[in-house]
Amino acid sequence: MYLTYQRGALHDLPDAPDAYDTVLARVAEEALARITEDGNLERPGCVLDVGDTSLGVTSLLALAFRRSGGALEHLAEPVRRSLAFHLRERVYVHDNPGYPNLRVRDSAVPYARYSLGDGEHPLGDWPSTVWALLQAVNILDAADGLLDAAHRAALTELARGYWRRLTEITFFNPQDATNQAIGCVVGGLMLARHLPAAAGAAVRATAMQLYEREVRARRLPDRGALLPAEHGGAYDNNYGPISLSFLAQAHRVSGEEVFATDGDEIARYIDARLSSGGYDVGGPRYSEQHCGFEAVLGLRYFSRRVRADLGRYLGDTRWARHAAGPDGALDGHFAFMLVWQTQDPPGWHRAPREGAVRHQLRREGVSVSFDDRLTPAVVEAGRTVLLPAAVSRQHGIGPAEDGFLLTRPFGRVRVRDAAAAPGLTAKLVTKPVVTRDGDLVHTRSLYVTDGVRLWLVVAVDRRPGEPYLLAGLPYATAHGDRLAKLRHAAGVDFAAKGLRHTTDGALVIGGMAVAGAAGLRLTTPDFPGADGTAYFNSPTTIGLTQEQAAFRLAADPRGFGNPDEGWRHITATTAIEAPAVPRGPDGLHLFAVRYGPAATAAEPFEPSFEPAGADLVVRAEEFTAVVGPPSGDHAGEPTLRLRGR
Repeated sequence: MYLTYQRGALHDLPDAPDAYDTVLARVAEEALARITEDGNLERPGCVLDVGDTSLGVTSLLALAFRRSGGALEHLAEPVRRSLAFHLRERVYVHDNPGYPNLRVRDSAVPYARYSLGDGEHPLGDWPSTVWALLQAVNILDAADGLLDAAHRAALTELARGYWRRLTEITFFNPQDATNQAIGCVVGGLMLARHLPAAAGAAVRATAMQLYEREVRARRLPDRGALLPAEHGGAYDNNYGPISLSFLAQAHRVSGEEVFATDGDEIARYIDARLSSGGYDVGGPRYSEQHCGFEAVLGLRYFSRRVRADLGRYLGDTRWARHAAGPDGALDGHFAFMLVWQTQDPPGWHRAPREGAVRHQLRREGVSVSFDDRLTPAVVEAGRTVLLPAAVSRQHGIGPAEDGFLLTRPFGRVRVRDAAAAPGLTAKLVTKPVVTRDGDLVHTRSLYVTDGVRLWLVVAVDRRPGEPYLLAGLPYATAHGDRLAKLRHAAGVDFAAKGLRHTTDGALVIGGMAVAGAAGLRLTTPDFPGADGTAYFNSPTTIGLTQEQAAFRLAADPRGFGNPDEGWRHITATTAIEAPAVPRGPDGLHLFAVRYGPAATAAEPFEPSFEPAGADLVVRAEEFTAVVGPPSGDHAGEPTLRLRGR
């Protein structure tokens, strides 16, 4: 069962100029075959996101004409005819019945519709007007040799009307979707270049004020970064990279450094979220629903700026160049992103970011992406992905006692990074946490990788009972160029009711082998009755992705809710569990797990642990690490020394 949207690394798309010329040639061929007598270029059957689509295809034809230096003269007439269609048939000036976000009624100022019928999905009219504005200014950019003075004046006046509708007639950014707000700012910056000096300066000033007041001032923190708000959350897999593309275009057309600075911050954040293989999970509106061509400009532009391989991002390559309908037919929605990609110099930065990153440990094919609390959010090794497992509605990867996860910080979380030859990288995370009874417990989590394997060692203050390490939810593995959801481990069916599979050796799960110093358990939750929606990988959810299960439990399964909230309602999941190492040092419970490619299953895993004063010495196959005490050094910072074996 393939994951729906992770279909390929976006930097694998050819981006040389001739590749874009080939794309535009295909677009022109389909558009010329489709255009109606009255000039309509909309995809047949398109009913939503329709208000900008014909104009978007027009902009692509105009771009192809301009890139040819006028040699494609046969495109000039369709451009003029389709522009006339939009001006005649797709410009609305009477208020849409039911639209709730007007500041001025009966203004007769033009706007674009999300759906054409009166009162049908009026909430989408604000972003549709943003997209129509962007399509319009792209046509104005390519107007030389295509539009006469009358058509150019009419289109310029329409674009000014769209700008007024977005900034004067309606509330700004009424959906709290900041990618749309940044897109509007870009539209203003591009429009300003086509206006007389005084009018252009006023529009540009308004655009910059809106960016400062409505975008920057409303950013939300996550993982040490300030990010554009999307539908109530700080990041969204779909809209976050789209915002990055808008910031790239804003910087390209304005030269204002604020767009580059803010884009750099988002780019570094995305890089830390992504696994080595380009997988990411979740976001406040979309879980796993990655965009495609809409992200390319931003990821490529900022990969060069922050010198990170952002293009490993697994996007939806069904939308590799432009929007398309279910039948694959060209759709002009968001066509401006293809226009801007074509205009931007090609070239991805393809090497990983250098230096330590607080919320990531990564080397070659191994990575750990940490959440804001420095708990692993995604672990990848052997081209296989683990997510935080759930027990008793708590989610994480870390130590647990009696079904209670010891991962929520109750004090400052501290990090120390280290590296050693040959090719070893490590991260130590220290956390004070509280137990179910409110007792304070110190945890030290050591992550070491050689680029092939990942060693996880966790030390916890000794407690009564038999704690264990919740070592992850096996989720997806590479299958060719795509990711497929895991359903079995070494022949064990995750959907087996109440499964508790114990092994002293390694578990082979997809392309990953997981070994525990004290053995491992693979569990699947025992669930009551026939309703398994809150028990992921039960028989009723084994055929669902994380996204689909999350939306089932979200407030709005249609897609306007927050699937991450739904995922937090998951009571339990399949989980890898590692018992504590027997006969650990006095005062400590120790857990040790090794993740690696399936080929490492037969390799012995017999780490040793020795106290050295207040320090703990950890020895494994490839390294020796000296982990300092929870109290840290004289400044309270954790200490870690690493050397290769």
